[in-house]
Amino acid sequence: MTRKEKLVMGYLCKVCPKKRTCLVSPGEIAAALSKKFVLSISELDEIMSELSNENYIDFVVSESKMGYYYCVTLKKKGQAFLVDTKRQKKTFGLLILRSLFLATVSFIFGLVLKMIFKG
Repeated sequence: MTRKEKLVMGYLCKVCPKKRTCLVSPGEIAAALSKKFVLSISELDEIMSELSNENYIDFVVSESKMGYYYCVTLKKKGQAFLVDTKRQKKTFGLLILRSLFLATVSFIFGLVLKMIFKG
């Protein structure tokens, strides 16, 4: 999953209730993500299709007088997206801490061995 897809999915998780369908315009999504990325409508259509193919969402394009909207429903995988993302960040953080701890211990152990065999 690309960074843009993750950001779009995060936005959809915040906007859409768990098992209900919501209407979201491509302009709303682009405006919400404009601080990090500039998304064109065609690029957003591709991202939405990719999220649908990866089984995160169901969406239908709905036309109206004011443009078109996405009718988005989160699937089970999409509902668990935020929880899975937090779990991945926590696991990564623990991996970094463990690596730092092991590096520190091995450094101290090396110093102790150096002092023992030097003196």
